[in-house]
Amino acid sequence: PVGPVGPVGPVGAVGPVCPFAVERPASIQRWEQLTFLHWPFEPEVVRRRLPPELTVDTFDGQAWVSLVPFAMRVATGRGWSMPWMSTFPETNVRTYVVDRRGRRGVWFFSLDAARLPAVLVARAGFRLPYLWSAMRVVRTGEGWSGPRGTLGQDGIGQEGIGQDEIVYRTRRRWPGPRGASSRVRVRIGAAYQAGELSALDHFLTARWRLYSSTGPSHRTVPACHDPWPLHRADPVELDDGLLRAAGFAPPAVEPLMHYSPGVQVRIGSPERYL
Repeated sequence: PVGPVGPVGPVGAVGPVCPFAVERPASIQRWEQLTFLHWPFEPEVVRRRLPPELTVDTFDGQAWVSLVPFAMRVATGRGWSMPWMSTFPETNVRTYVVDRRGRRGVWFFSLDAARLPAVLVARAGFRLPYLWSAMRVVRTGEGWSGPRGTLGQDGIGQEGIGQDEIVYRTRRRWPGPRGASSRVRVRIGAAYQAGELSALDHFLTARWRLYSSTGPSHRTVPACHDPWPLHRADPVELDDGLLRAAGFAPPAVEPLMHYSPGVQVRIGSPERYL
């Protein structure tokens, strides 16, 4: 069985401000140097890849699937870093869903990360489809507080890139499909002012919880942060196989794109959503 298309229950508008507080976070994370690449899909194409407990969230009748590469920094709820799993690149393939209580969030088809311990912990503790990959994030220009061009794992080489550009490279190692890869090169544009962002921009970026479902376990995790500082972004190079590995045909249209220098995120504890 698969879930329905369209909203179930009372679904409010998506806004840039988190509608709740995570008072006692299980984890404090920084999501840095993100690029969002979004493609429209027919709702039925997305629906059949979701558990029946969740509904496809649509905008003007279209479902959306997004590729989101970025750099992750993780600490415990008390701010302690964890050796060998605190700083790493990550790339997500995700869509947008509504649960039976009308709460909006994201569903991940895959989450590639460059730290094997982090992958194992997330698979066991959060029941999320994390995969271990060789990855690199390389950034030019100003604005990154982290070490420039050093986040990554062996096996991904340096790139010669232009001013105010960022390159993300991913090659999957385990569990598979082994060898699935992605190369994204982006030119970062001017920052959006708050009044310039559209309802679709908020729909695709302002999400405050994630969902996972494995067998009888159906969990949601709240994630709260300040409004995204979003920039315009243009593709310089895009050669992605991660959407294909998740079961989606390569899109025939250019993606809608956003870039963000990042936010600090308070992650709550998992809870059942059924």
